[in-house]
Amino acid sequence: MSKRTVRRDLDPANPTPLTAKERAELEALKAMPDEDINAEDIPTLRDEFWKNAARNPFYRPVKAQTTLRIDADVLAWLKSQGKGYQTRINAILRRAMLAALKDS
Repeated sequence: MSKRTVRRDLDPANPTPLTAKERAELEALKAMPDEDINAEDIPTLRDEFWKNAARNPFYRPVKAQTTLRIDADVLAWLKSQGKGYQTRINAILRRAMLAALKDS
């Protein structure tokens, strides 16, 4: 058995065209009804799995710059907790948003 390493450069913007055989295989899969798909080897995800699940650590929401007027005592309280008061404001607003979305 050969242990040669095969190296290929892929350009996502310019993918290699599919062969006729690959196109036929994709068409056959597309035509297959869902009930004919064998999913026995896919493990069932139980509640324990989801308890430790975490959002993708590389996910970073897009930030938008804005001007916000808040009461001076609220700003003083946020700043008194140390660096990162803007991040704390965002976290507080996100919790309120998620709670409102959950209630609706």
